[in-house]
Amino acid sequence: MRTARRIALVMAMAAVAVAAAAAQDAGAGIYKAKCQNCHGSDGMAGSGVGKIMKVKPVTDPAVKSMSEAQMTAAVRNGLGKMQPYKDSLTDAQIKAAVEYFRAFIR
Repeated sequence: MRTARRIALVMAMAAVAVAAAAAQDAGAGIYKAKCQNCHGSDGMAGSGVGKIMKVKPVTDPAVKSMSEAQMTAAVRNGLGKMQPYKDSLTDAQIKAAVEYFRAFIR
């Protein structure tokens, strides 16, 4: 019985890891398609468009201090010169892109 429990636990942990990797991949794809042009491949806003629009890099204290909910609202509704994505991305896609971006902060 113990072996069966261990196998079930290992399988559950593997499923969680696979799901997390899939979510990260989805977030990366959305970020690359919708965000990277302005925010840069590394969140540093070093692209030409990012510099022209004066996008703050991920290292800026104002960006670092934003909660996940604040970033999600910014993507959904737009912020400053950033366009809103509520009509072109689902809530799950927005969440995935924000989670991907927030990984640059760590």
